[in-house]
Amino acid sequence: MILVYTHTVSTRLQYVCEFIFKETLGIDFEITTSKEICKDFTGLIINYSKEDLPGSFKVESTELLFEKDIRPQDIITFQAENYIAFFKLNGSHFLFDIFAAVFYLLSRYEEYLPHEKDSYGRFAHQNSLAFKEGFLDQPLINMWLQDFSQILKAFFPPINYKQLTFKFLPTYDIDIAWSFKNKGVKRNVGGFLNNPSFSRMKVLAGAEKDPFDSYQYLHELHVQYKLKPLYFFLVALETGRYDKNISPLHSEMKKLIKEHAAIYEVGLHPSWKSNEDKKLLKEEIKCLEKLSGEKRVTISRQHYIKFTLPYTFEHLINFDIQHDYSMGYGSINGFRASTTSSFYWYDIAKEQRTNLILHPFCFMDANSFYEQDYDAEEAFEELMHYYRACKKVNGQMITIFHNNFLGTDIKFKGWKEMYEKFLRVVSEPE
Repeated sequence: MILVYTHTVSTRLQYVCEFIFKETLGIDFEITTSKEICKDFTGLIINYSKEDLPGSFKVESTELLFEKDIRPQDIITFQAENYIAFFKLNGSHFLFDIFAAVFYLLSRYEEYLPHEKDSYGRFAHQNSLAFKEGFLDQPLINMWLQDFSQILKAFFPPINYKQLTFKFLPTYDIDIAWSFKNKGVKRNVGGFLNNPSFSRMKVLAGAEKDPFDSYQYLHELHVQYKLKPLYFFLVALETGRYDKNISPLHSEMKKLIKEHAAIYEVGLHPSWKSNEDKKLLKEEIKCLEKLSGEKRVTISRQHYIKFTLPYTFEHLINFDIQHDYSMGYGSINGFRASTTSSFYWYDIAKEQRTNLILHPFCFMDANSFYEQDYDAEEAFEELMHYYRACKKVNGQMITIFHNNFLGTDIKFKGWKEMYEKFLRVVSEPE
């Protein structure tokens, strides 16, 4: 066990110690304000204060974890040997206040401060410290903790950590289940007049497979590579500018969801409208549960990755969502919370750790294609960058793909082959 000495026990410090020691390194810890307890302790003592404590590993505390409000922070980054860091320290055993720095990034502190939103009303990635300082493409927290754990081990050799292993989790967002099929006469006529297509006519005549229908192909890949993916379905009852899904009341859509729920874990892709009308969120959860064979829906990912802290996550908790997979950007790939690790959401507005677990993704096909203008080959190289980054820290790599990218639509030529190539790499033995 590790003993953390500090002058004040705060919920912020408790939260970040749980993440660093218990959840990541697999070590029990206790926080104390008593020097008497420290005198009798024979294990590793971390002195997180401005005081001197002989025999302890000192990380001089800054003020962030002891504040009880939200205020602009004076963040000055510096380049250490292998990474960027901030909250620099002098006269400590570690270069910077890793506890405060981890909390700042993990809690998404900057998203509670005044900021400009992007065209979709989201926190713009350009506002983030990670983007401004050039570490958005790095799992910086995991890199810090690798270094921190090694330095602690050198200081106190008896300490042992749990073995971390790389994991890959493929996930899929089903926004529009089919390109032409099951859309009804009105939508197909309108679509044909807007963009005449012989392919549409062939699909509707049953002579050609729908270009967005990649479901059997994906299932065969999952069996081949022994993968257990997650599927997130958009089940908005009314279509709109951003909610263009097939109606969940359509018999074929019901069948598709039921088939997937029988094999895979299925989650909700809350509609755009549910961001503005929260009663819709409850209706959509109930709808998906019914279509899934009365299975409880406890996982979600926001459509267009649209969420606002703390309100979106508060609503998810109110409707018994336990795991959310939205922690990333819908405008650029990278590590929004600077970590590959899943973590409990800390609500700064209420100063409490919640039971909602956030699972960060680092790559989404739509970001590569629409936002970064990458072709399949360039997207593969980007995927490989994130694969190597996650594997180097023995982290978890979560990707998002959409069924339309992995079908036969000429617009996404090469993406299907690129994805299969990537799965071969990920599945190669060590």
